[in-house]
Amino acid sequence: MKNEAAYLVEKQKLEIISCDMPPMGETDVLIKVCHVGICGSDMHIFEDPYYAVKDIKLPVILGHECAGEVVEVGSQVENIKPGDFVALEPGVPCGTCEYCMSGRYNLCPQVHFLGARPWINGAFSRYVSHPARFAFKLPQGMDTIEGALLEPLAVGMHAVERAVPRPGNHVLILGAGCIGLMTLSACLARGIQNVTIADLYENRLEMAKTVGAQGTIYSSKEDLINRGMELTQGKGYDVIFETAGSQKTAALSADLVKRGGKIVMVGNIFGETPFNFFKTNSKEVDILGVFRYRNLYPAAIELCSSGRIRTKEIVTNYFDFPKIQDAMEYAITQKQKAVKTVIRM
Repeated sequence: MKNEAAYLVEKQKLEIISCDMPPMGETDVLIKVCHVGICGSDMHIFEDPYYAVKDIKLPVILGHECAGEVVEVGSQVENIKPGDFVALEPGVPCGTCEYCMSGRYNLCPQVHFLGARPWINGAFSRYVSHPARFAFKLPQGMDTIEGALLEPLAVGMHAVERAVPRPGNHVLILGAGCIGLMTLSACLARGIQNVTIADLYENRLEMAKTVGAQGTIYSSKEDLINRGMELTQGKGYDVIFETAGSQKTAALSADLVKRGGKIVMVGNIFGETPFNFFKTNSKEVDILGVFRYRNLYPAAIELCSSGRIRTKEIVTNYFDFPKIQDAMEYAITQKQKAVKTVIRM
């Protein structure tokens, strides 16, 4: 077997380089990666690694949304065998700290995450080794495209679990990119139907309608606050999910949220963000953070395999691995066309 990986060698430049096969432990599985999604965090680091991650030392391998075929298993691995198709939950926590022991392992300060600190490995690679306990078998009828998209779906599901919206609530999602659409899907799967989604790009809003959004706000042509108040009869939204990772939409959420409502910060926002805490305090608003997810892959697999969530609907573009540089540039510069870009390995 021959391994290759796409290394970020400098700002905005990926280079496919032959490399060693990843080391295998007794409790690990070796997978031949089939599909990898390009995440917004990959785009941020690609565009300007030294702004997004101050202490990064290039070259590194990005990528964490992946699924593939098992080709080898460690001597202590049970219930997974060569030939199985699996999705990898990319974050591997230490298992012993207070956060891991309390079940909140996404907060583990020693987590090893594919394509992120401490930069041990990444999924933009033909082969990846990973602990078997974080490799989830895909049921028959579920392919590795859906498997790769379990990762962003888990983010959306965790955001919804943090907010605990109830049927009848007015929900607003700011941003109709991949995470916004996954959050929409997670709301719908929970029985929350009254969901409005806002975005600057019309193509993304059309996709949101296809997924099941009840309302849309075309915020490049409509005033977001006025339209949002109009749709809620002047009351505002019970729950707002900021998924765009935008300083502007984050700042506007204080005006759009209902008294006693919740603002859930899902997107990664870099830099200083102006925020009117007086408004949120006077409304007694809960502001909730979201960091990745925990204990959700089995539930995500069940939702996808049952057809209740159809993640492949949001994929707009596929690129073969040798064209990964083109794929990254396209995902960043063609937001009018690209909602979710997936690499075929």
